[in-house]
Amino acid sequence: MISLAFSPCPNDTFIFDALVHGKIDTEGLEFDFRMEDVETLNHMALKGEADMIKVSYHAFLYLQPTYVLLQSGSALGRGNGPLLIARKEIPGEDIPLVTIAIPGEYTTAHLLFRLAFPEARLKRFLVFSGIENAVLEGKVDAGVIIHENRFTYQEKGLVKLLDLGEFWEGLTQAPIPLGGIIVKRSLGYNAINKLNRIMYRSVEYAMLNGPDAMPFVLANAQEMSQEVVMKHIGLYVNDFTLQLGAEGSSAVSKLFEIAKDKNIIL
Repeated sequence: MISLAFSPCPNDTFIFDALVHGKIDTEGLEFDFRMEDVETLNHMALKGEADMIKVSYHAFLYLQPTYVLLQSGSALGRGNGPLLIARKEIPGEDIPLVTIAIPGEYTTAHLLFRLAFPEARLKRFLVFSGIENAVLEGKVDAGVIIHENRFTYQEKGLVKLLDLGEFWEGLTQAPIPLGGIIVKRSLGYNAINKLNRIMYRSVEYAMLNGPDAMPFVLANAQEMSQEVVMKHIGLYVNDFTLQLGAEGSSAVSKLFEIAKDKNIIL
């Protein structure tokens, strides 16, 4: 039995639907799955609590001794990065002086924010879904939003201060490595290869049979409208999700190299 963990976000439930519901060949492997918030998943992986798990690429930088990255299942692309938002405009030079909500210490959003504003220290780590309200209620001056919040912040009167994905793309000319599926090295070569094939099949099935996954997606989409759900999937599920390839793998390597160069990780 493979212990599996991923988020209830539409892009994850979309690509894992076929795997967890037996719609593809799993080569004899069985899965016991659970769903958690992205930062909870990061901490689970850091504690080794799942055999196969979706994590932020920031977290993966610390997990390479014990986990290996699968080539399928990543959230990686262009124009889909985290956004720094606030109630009103804040000059860039003042960002290090104000309180910023971050959706988790080990999220890629936090790493990108650190690259953009290395002097910022006044940070509060909150669950991603609570950041918009924390900004609106004045509990923080600004916040970094991810996932579906990028589709709703303007409706609530919030303004974008910086697109951290655009910042990354300008810095590297590479797609943004947000999150990926990793598995324990201790499972062994044969099992890891099986899981690579199974994950590829699950993503491919979702891409070819999109409507078939929607009951599972919508059942876990909380209060999101179907329109936002479809935008979410369209933004985060792409060719890199099916297969990282050379360009995707290079982007992950660049994230690691820059984080080391800036002394963000040792």
